[in-house]
Amino acid sequence: VYDEPEVIARSAQELVGDLNPQQAEAVQYRGQALLIGAGAGSGKTRVLTRRIAWILSQFGAWPSQILAITFTNKAAAEMRERLGSLIGPVAQRMWVSTFHSACVRILRRDGKSIGLKSGFSIYDSADSERLVKIIATEFNLDIKRYTPRSILGHISDLKNNLTGWKENLAVHAPDFTPGQRGYQFGTVGDLEAIYAVIYAEYEHRLALANAVDFDDLIGRTVELLRTDPAVAEYYHHRFRYILVDEYQDTNRAQYVLVRELAGVDTGEKAIPGSPNAGKSGPAWITVVGDSDQSIYAFRGADIRNIQDFEQDFPNAKTIMLEQNYRSTQTILDAANAVISNNEGRKPKKLWTALGKGEPIVGYAADNAQQEAQWVATEIARLHAEEDIAYSDMAIMYRANAQSRSLEEALINAGLPYQLVGGTKFYERREIKDALAYL
Repeated sequence: VYDEPEVIARSAQELVGDLNPQQAEAVQYRGQALLIGAGAGSGKTRVLTRRIAWILSQFGAWPSQILAITFTNKAAAEMRERLGSLIGPVAQRMWVSTFHSACVRILRRDGKSIGLKSGFSIYDSADSERLVKIIATEFNLDIKRYTPRSILGHISDLKNNLTGWKENLAVHAPDFTPGQRGYQFGTVGDLEAIYAVIYAEYEHRLALANAVDFDDLIGRTVELLRTDPAVAEYYHHRFRYILVDEYQDTNRAQYVLVRELAGVDTGEKAIPGSPNAGKSGPAWITVVGDSDQSIYAFRGADIRNIQDFEQDFPNAKTIMLEQNYRSTQTILDAANAVISNNEGRKPKKLWTALGKGEPIVGYAADNAQQEAQWVATEIARLHAEEDIAYSDMAIMYRANAQSRSLEEALINAGLPYQLVGGTKFYERREIKDALAYL
């Protein structure tokens, strides 16, 4: 039994009165599976937070029955803050977190049934690379040819597709046993065998250290929910409403995790139109995303998750948000013209009430210095002639190496600037050691 704190009561009018028709429909939708197709700048965070408040105030759910998943800690903090102003302090106690944070909480509580003690360590990419380098060196592999980063990338791809080390080893190197010393690879350059052996040994060493890496957080949680019926039953009963932001960025493992947490594949059927909707059968799932903004295929995101949503979830409903509140029509027309060349996309036409706006300017420079000088001159002009604050302007570039010429041009023009990025303080080894002790 949960001791549920008070939720600020909000009337239906307060929650949907200032929304456009599509946003209001998405907030109020009553059903087991909802895909909100949210174009850029279409108010998706507002819709998501209002929908959570609607579920609490109009569907009668408890805060503890809601799981809201975002892709970054920053987005989770922003959503929690917005929810706080809508529903009160109870928002701080709700599960509004990233996939990885939610999985850490689940594994710390229940991971013992799959061999994880609650105090397990989490390796970041630097820790993982260091371990793979040690293993590869022990197997006399040339780490210039087989770099730890490329090996880890392959292991990550396998984990994101929920391919376990045992099944991978059985196919590519069945004669190897984790912990084995002096193993010799049969064929020089057999990449799959090398990956399979290092993957198996890497997982073996993680287990000895009571540790997991970032990809394991998702995969081990799926394993837990699939192998421990009591744990699965607990979370099926607990989370009755699951909401996922940026759904186009989910990979195979995250997609399966959502299904497992919701109990979609348990065979239990929801009763359509039941007043107990969300309390019997699978949890209600709301996903928000835009296939036009899917740019993370290189790290395992599977666009089919959003394209096939209506086939994957029974009685799914799609609502498109096409009114943009961020850009001018000129910008939207240019974006629409580019993305319309994508194959297999659902047609969507972003529009705005903000008017046509300034035309887009293209400038082709002969070299980096000339380009940087033009940028600096344009910033100075905008500031002097159009009274635009420096803090309202940003320069975006593709590679860190490009910042040098831009910085020189800004210094020469006497323009103040702030460089975002660089070596992250918390990734320094001594800082990580100090934090680990703490």
